[in-house]
Amino acid sequence: MVKRVLSWFNREIDGLHEVAILLALSSFASQLLSIVRDRLLASTFGASHSLDIYYSAFRLPDLIYVSIGSFVSISVIIPLVIKKYRPDDLAPVQIFLEGILTIFCAVMVVVSAIVYLIIPLFNSIIVPGFDPSSVDQWVLLSRIILFSPFLLGLSNLLGSFTQSLKKFLVYALAPVLYNVGIIIGIVFFYPKFGLAGLAWGVAIGAAMHFGIQLPIIYSSGLRLRFSRHLNWLELKQVILTSLPRTLTLSSSQLVIIVLMAFASLMAEGSIAVFNFAYNLQSIPLAIIGMSYSVAAFPTLVKLFSSGERPEFIGYISRALVNIIFWSIPVVVLLIVLRAQIVRVILGAGHFNWSDTRLTAAALALFSISAIAQGLVLLFVRGYYAGGLTKKPLLINLFSSVLIIALAAIAYYLLSGWPIFQDFFFRLTRVTDVTGASVLILPLAFTIGSLVNALIFWFTFERDFGRFASPVRVTLWQSISGSLIAGIVAYCGLGLLVPWLDTRTVSGIFLQGFIAGMVGLIFNFIWLKSLGNEELLSLEKAFRHRFWKTKPISSEMPEL
Repeated sequence: MVKRVLSWFNREIDGLHEVAILLALSSFASQLLSIVRDRLLASTFGASHSLDIYYSAFRLPDLIYVSIGSFVSISVIIPLVIKKYRPDDLAPVQIFLEGILTIFCAVMVVVSAIVYLIIPLFNSIIVPGFDPSSVDQWVLLSRIILFSPFLLGLSNLLGSFTQSLKKFLVYALAPVLYNVGIIIGIVFFYPKFGLAGLAWGVAIGAAMHFGIQLPIIYSSGLRLRFSRHLNWLELKQVILTSLPRTLTLSSSQLVIIVLMAFASLMAEGSIAVFNFAYNLQSIPLAIIGMSYSVAAFPTLVKLFSSGERPEFIGYISRALVNIIFWSIPVVVLLIVLRAQIVRVILGAGHFNWSDTRLTAAALALFSISAIAQGLVLLFVRGYYAGGLTKKPLLINLFSSVLIIALAAIAYYLLSGWPIFQDFFFRLTRVTDVTGASVLILPLAFTIGSLVNALIFWFTFERDFGRFASPVRVTLWQSISGSLIAGIVAYCGLGLLVPWLDTRTVSGIFLQGFIAGMVGLIFNFIWLKSLGNEELLSLEKAFRHRFWKTKPISSEMPEL
């Protein structure tokens, strides 16, 4: 029985669509659990100060995770593992694993211990609007959550090896278990330990994220051992390759930290609203943008390293087309159905109508940037596959500074210019809702993300070559079909009101679901009439049945 389970987990999966569909399905499962997680948090606390403390407690651990954990990320490790991997001789890969594991654990333990001691010194930077009592709770939760970057970093290190061997299933399931751990903390630990119980749930989720990798690593013949004899030249190569990526990710985390700091100065619950909306807009990003960019990366590495530049550009083009094709209609429907989505997912218990309106407005602003974020994920991996890590750093640093500057300008205008305040609140339709100032944060984030994607698009074409025409064909086909879907869904919402009781969750759900499905049907009819190639590719991928994909040759892995 155990052998059968391990065999199932050990299957190799190949092909962009097959891997992307697997990752998308697992991401969908993870996002469903994240919805359950957020609904539990919303119903228990509402958009309250307690959740402000909980969400802000992630900031320092997350910064450690991206600044140190990114040194062992898949984008850096996979190309090196691919070069070393030989099916009949795992010794080079084993030695490499031991060296990376040794350095990572040593650095992470030292940094975590130091940060544990000095966390109180950061309260005036990260949560300047908190009172002393809230700061004490924030320090406690931050210290507990410090376990997660260490465990998640280890998990990502092992995930680099499992992905190099095309064992995508375990990598896909790890985030699901992470959310299971957080839900355990909400349901079982919070009633006994208060807010600290939520933090312990995060730590348990990170442990489960790491634990699922171990059986596959061991069954592949690799072992987790520390090494006394380190290959410093090789480790130097990893560090130098990782450094720009680390700085890139750290800049993104610093943006979130600054936006959270602004939110802590606003009405209570602003941090919670920001995070609820951010998490909801991340669902299509994780299912579509992340899935295709992760699925494409190993093949992009292989194509570029073997000098197949036209094929490299073609593969980028296909992934780009699919991200655009799926993202645009989803984003349009998110904007049209935002109130129904927020009310159905979060509208329970202490999460009231004002919380719903603010979160829905923030979701609409965030959603505009979802396509741009997905494209950036792919462009960044394209640069990393090509061995160019400085360019993404410079572009993301610029956009990070832009987001922070826009947030600061908007905060100043909102507090000192009544005309701007009135215009902005009317535009977002929240003139009578307390705490609406938080909406300037997703607005700044979205503008910066759009600029970021445009810069990446033009620089990537200049550095690697122009994309094939199908990208532009798909762009206008998807935009036109999505506009049709959005108009149909918007009209459908009004037409369904007399037939449904929109005072109930079931009525709101049916209103949004029916309107959205009818909109999608019109979208697919339109695309079918245009002979859209992505629909044909999707049909082929499902006929191929990715879960029964034939394993690739063990002698010459197609990575």
